[in-house]
Amino acid sequence: MTRRTAAGRTAADQGGARATAGAAARPTTGAAARAPRGGLRRSLAVALAALTLVALAACAAIPVSGDVRSGQSIKDESVSGVELRPDGPSGGEDQTAVLRGFIAAATGAQNNYATAREFLSSGFSQKWNPRQGVTISDGSGQVERVGANELTYTLTASASVDADGEYTQAVRPTTSTLTFQFVREGDDWRIAYAPDGIILSPVRFQSVFQQHALYFFDPTGDSLVPDVRWFLAQSSVATRVVSALLAGPADWLDGAVVSAFPKGTQLSLNAVTIENGTAQVDLSSAALRASTADRVRMREQLAKSLATVASVSSVTLTVEGASLSVPSSGSSDAQQNPDVDPRPLVEARGKVGYAAGTGSVSALGGGMSQQIVALDPDAVALSASGTFAAVRSDEGVFVVRSGQQRLRVDTRTDLVAPSVDDVGGGSVWVASEDQPSKVRSYSLTGEPHDVSTTLPSGKLVSFQVSRDSTRALALLQTADGPALYVMAIERDRDRVPTALGPPVRVQAASEDAVSATWVSDVDVASVGQTESGPEIVRTTIGGRATTLPQPDGRATTIVGGSGGSLLLRMSNGQVLQSTGGGWEPTGVTASVLGTQR
Repeated sequence: MTRRTAAGRTAADQGGARATAGAAARPTTGAAARAPRGGLRRSLAVALAALTLVALAACAAIPVSGDVRSGQSIKDESVSGVELRPDGPSGGEDQTAVLRGFIAAATGAQNNYATAREFLSSGFSQKWNPRQGVTISDGSGQVERVGANELTYTLTASASVDADGEYTQAVRPTTSTLTFQFVREGDDWRIAYAPDGIILSPVRFQSVFQQHALYFFDPTGDSLVPDVRWFLAQSSVATRVVSALLAGPADWLDGAVVSAFPKGTQLSLNAVTIENGTAQVDLSSAALRASTADRVRMREQLAKSLATVASVSSVTLTVEGASLSVPSSGSSDAQQNPDVDPRPLVEARGKVGYAAGTGSVSALGGGMSQQIVALDPDAVALSASGTFAAVRSDEGVFVVRSGQQRLRVDTRTDLVAPSVDDVGGGSVWVASEDQPSKVRSYSLTGEPHDVSTTLPSGKLVSFQVSRDSTRALALLQTADGPALYVMAIERDRDRVPTALGPPVRVQAASEDAVSATWVSDVDVASVGQTESGPEIVRTTIGGRATTLPQPDGRATTIVGGSGGSLLLRMSNGQVLQSTGGGWEPTGVTASVLGTQR
């Protein structure tokens, strides 16, 4: 059963913390069913992902509502970041003023949103659940009367965050209409019904919510894979992060990542306590089933996931108050956000290799440079080991290996630039421009494996596997413009790719789709060519998007560089590198800018 259709989320973000600390546990494989979610919140997520305008029914809740998992409650505590202290009701206001006051007061989370609850009737104030989610709205909503004691509030949503902390950014603004009911209490109007969740402006959302990455392992245990969430910047945020981690990854990552925590593991206490920088995580007895190796991984998942909590510097594990035996030193040796060579990988000056700012090229060894040059390539993807590459030319896609003869694996001429991964000895990925659903991986000996996918129709512009080999990125040109999707890679027991999970839409550059790439384990970037020049958008999967400064000219290729930087090849062959304030020439001119893993 699917928990969410979208991280379309644009893919992802939903911001309120999970509403409960002891959410129902998930199995280690992450493949088990989850509790069903409310249709209204799911509808908004789908709408945001699909870029359609939604008019919710008159009695609709804030469009992030739905069922939440049962578990231990998390006590509201003081906000640890910027505190917003809104005003309560002053008395004598009409219904419109009470409604707007309530929405404004929901920016203050102190004492379980006590100020906002002052605008609610005595019979409803404790029924309203502000933690059901967040709608991020640009501008002030429009209030209309639909009855003597009923008003509607119409807003334009730019994003939403659900009770699990998953963020969904609207690729285009989404209109929603919410209903509020009123009752007289003494001389004052109070709200007798309000949708669950809160409404925040983008500025206020950034002030009171913080981004955190939950970490899971790829099935081999070689890589740590992030799952970005958003939680209130409260002193209880460590509890919310751990609760979310124990509940398992987002639906779209199912099949691509696993957790070291045994099935059924929950928090034993209702809070993660922090003393002198050490987070004390007390787990239920299910944790005792973990092997010694998994206990090390459990601690590593917790340490990585809590790394963005400023007050935490280390983690201690206990089980129902008793010490849990975990080796005091060592880790799983799993890679987190692997980096690449800082030099651009190019074809230039009759060589394929790493270019220096002087224009010189250090050729790939093992005869690879000469073999690739002989193919007259227009795209190159190099493995992390540097021992093999996927090359596209007019004759199809080739595997070029160090010390071996090249091998043509696909003769089609409508293929996008190939991608590679290093799992199980390595694979080469190819995909058709005209048939986005036709994705195939090849072993290095040329054995083909069709990979099923539900990518929508359109012209496929680029396809690239993440550096941790757990996810794929696809950029399409559709009738509605560029569409950028991330998908989990599902593999069989032999680690052979079999399918791509549900496509999750993320923010893309506009106009004519040119290229897309992985920047880091959480960020992707895309290029769209506009009349004024290339538009480059950098997007966090499960987070916000940023439009980067615009270089002059026409772009042909974008690739991820070292340390989260970006490299951009222009139509004149010049290679630019992103800097804090814009784009700077690298001094390299190349006929091909390759992709490194």
